[in-house]
Amino acid sequence: MTVSSAPGKVYLFGEHAVVYGEPAVPCAIELRARVEVTERSDGKLRVHAEDLSLDGFTVEYGGSTAGRPDVNVSESLVSAAMGYVDEAIGQVRDVTDTDDAGFDVTIESDIPLGAGLGSSAAVVVAAIDAATRELGVTLETDELAERAYRTEHNVQDGQASRADTFCSATGGAVRVEGDDRRSLEAPDLPFVIGFDGGAGDTGELVSGVRQLREEYDFASDTVAAIGDIVRQGERVLEDGDLEELGRLMNFNHGLLSALGVSSRSLETMVWSARDAGAYGAKLTGAGGGGCIVALDATPETETALSFTPGCEEAFRAELAEAGVKRLE
Repeated sequence: MTVSSAPGKVYLFGEHAVVYGEPAVPCAIELRARVEVTERSDGKLRVHAEDLSLDGFTVEYGGSTAGRPDVNVSESLVSAAMGYVDEAIGQVRDVTDTDDAGFDVTIESDIPLGAGLGSSAAVVVAAIDAATRELGVTLETDELAERAYRTEHNVQDGQASRADTFCSATGGAVRVEGDDRRSLEAPDLPFVIGFDGGAGDTGELVSGVRQLREEYDFASDTVAAIGDIVRQGERVLEDGDLEELGRLMNFNHGLLSALGVSSRSLETMVWSARDAGAYGAKLTGAGGGGCIVALDATPETETALSFTPGCEEAFRAELAEAGVKRLE
């Protein structure tokens, strides 16, 4: 048996634009997915989800997701258990040259599904790391991040970026632009997260932005402007100027809203955080629902969000300095 964990993430800047080759700066946070893997001899996968924001369940199947099991949980949760894990195990089989390896996989996660906090990336990173080690192979961090990216790329029909998986594997604050990936120096960032209890449809939202870019030149310019904010923001991040970071986060959110990926609940939480005195606040992830991230070292933003209609949960999150952790 082997056990690995990997952190979720928030985006300071750059979601959606990163899909088109612009830079992004995600930051790992101390909400983690923990994956336990035990090899089995029959070539099957047994996936048990302890908690992925919904009731736990168990799925056992022969390695093909063509036939979906009859389980009383949401389609997104089944996809997380079968699609991402099945593709991750495919990467494990490839890198270890063991085509018939089977596993019992148990997933426990603090990260709500589809909320913009990198739940799938964290599960995939932890699953690949644990399963390869179960077969006697330990991947370097860059290879682990690359294998996790390939998993998300395949599951998301080519619409994934390397940002989420690299951040989860590496930890800390990172910069991703195309194939260029590196860590950034970052101060102790006072993250406050508001969660509306929902989840956006990442594929639909990414497709919507793509259609806007194809139809309107100014939408393409908006995506490029987000890239400009990221380039400015990474310099500010390394200087540790939280006030300017917040201003740039606000600009980034406005552009994402113009691209149609915000929602009423996200806007309400963003403005609640700003009115409470946060340096800045923006949606994080694909949008359409889920989470916002704010910067505020005081209790005011967390308190304000906890009383904001439509915000189901408000909490602080620390920057995760470490990426994947090998627990057993």
